[in-house]
Amino acid sequence: MSDRERISIPKHFSSLEEAGEFWDTHDLTEYWEQTKPAEFEVDIRSEVTYYALDSTLSAEVRALPERRGVAPETLLNLWVQEKLHQAETQR
Repeated sequence: MSDRERISIPKHFSSLEEAGEFWDTHDLTEYWEQTKPAEFEVDIRSEVTYYALDSTLSAEVRALPERRGVAPETLLNLWVQEKLHQAETQR
């Protein structure tokens, strides 16, 4: 492909879906000359805190998400988030 045939990378997309569709049909090597070096730092901090749970409750927590197709951690986080939100609104 000659330089004249190359299409410029759109400066922005109207949605992530539009960007995804673009890159599904294009290859970065077609646009390599238009790229610029970038430097950045990433500070990823993830914390996991474990809490003791009654064994009967733990068994129920493991069983329910399996029937709903989600991870137990996801369900627990949603429940705790919901309860904290309810506690805040009741103040």
